[in-house]
Amino acid sequence: MDVRVVNVKKEFQRFAALHDVSLDIRSGELIALLGPSGSGKTTLLRLIAGLESPTQGSIYFGDEDASTKSVQERHIGFVFQHYALFRHMSVLENIAFGLRIRPRATRPNAAEIQRRVSELLDLVQLSGLQGRYPSQLSGGQRQRVALARALAIEPSVLLLDEPFGALDAKVRKELRGWLRELHDRTGHTTVFVTHDQEEALELADRVVVMSQGRIEQVGTPDEIYDTPNSPFVFGFIGESNAVAVSVNSGQLYLADRPIGLHADGAADGDATLFFRPHDVEIVTGPGPSIPGVVVGTRRHGGTRRIETEVGASGQRVEIDVSVDATIGSTGRLALRPRRWRLFPSVPLRG
Repeated sequence: MDVRVVNVKKEFQRFAALHDVSLDIRSGELIALLGPSGSGKTTLLRLIAGLESPTQGSIYFGDEDASTKSVQERHIGFVFQHYALFRHMSVLENIAFGLRIRPRATRPNAAEIQRRVSELLDLVQLSGLQGRYPSQLSGGQRQRVALARALAIEPSVLLLDEPFGALDAKVRKELRGWLRELHDRTGHTTVFVTHDQEEALELADRVVVMSQGRIEQVGTPDEIYDTPNSPFVFGFIGESNAVAVSVNSGQLYLADRPIGLHADGAADGDATLFFRPHDVEIVTGPGPSIPGVVVGTRRHGGTRRIETEVGASGQRVEIDVSVDATIGSTGRLALRPRRWRLFPSVPLRG
């Protein structure tokens, strides 16, 4: 099922939570809505679900305007962060709930419901646990039950609101891979909200980065990470350095010193140079570079993270080097980014 969000605005008592948002979601796609708190991602998910109504604009399921349809009429599956399971019902009863409350004309018979629940228990790898109650399950198991319950009604669209947010890091990582495999098997159009960048980049076909009620960028995980289109996206996705520089005739300067980077076509004036710690090389020979003074080092996984001060203003830059690099906790370095982006100097939106 294709989903289209067309020029949607949402206000809560004159507070604009979404500003003229448009988004096309392809049938069978797994989309991540990613952004900091207050960016509007959960509001957008609730609008798609029908839990909220847009102040203006429309939401289409296929070619049909679903803006005025109820949650039930949209036929969506919704998975909440905190499971929302019925504590007095068994696993079987929780999964079967959506089927048993259907109108009599569309309600499957008891045998069909039992067959469907058994299939879903196998799909979410919980076979044999149908008689247990939520209090007898781990957090990861509860979330699998919640997902099975959402899938039981064979939804047109599956929506997940921070589905792993209440779980510890190890379980979250395990369930991410499992959810991606499950999506590939079922093929549901799926939209999930997260503030976890690693989760979005690992799981999604495309990532929608949001900030202050607007969509900043939509793209594949590689596009979002490698070619961010704004200072906000570069600063929000992954780890990054931002250094204030100036542009003069396509040459980049730091404190009136050329640093060996060229930005042909960039307007003269102040700008911000963005690059990631792992995209920095240490320059040992002569020539333009960014001069830095080491102010600290620490272990960072398989690398060592070096913090330096650059320029007269003492801007901080972090770089990654091999753990066996013989760089002390103090001393001078000359740096040059291998991959970088330049943006006009504007305040970052969060």
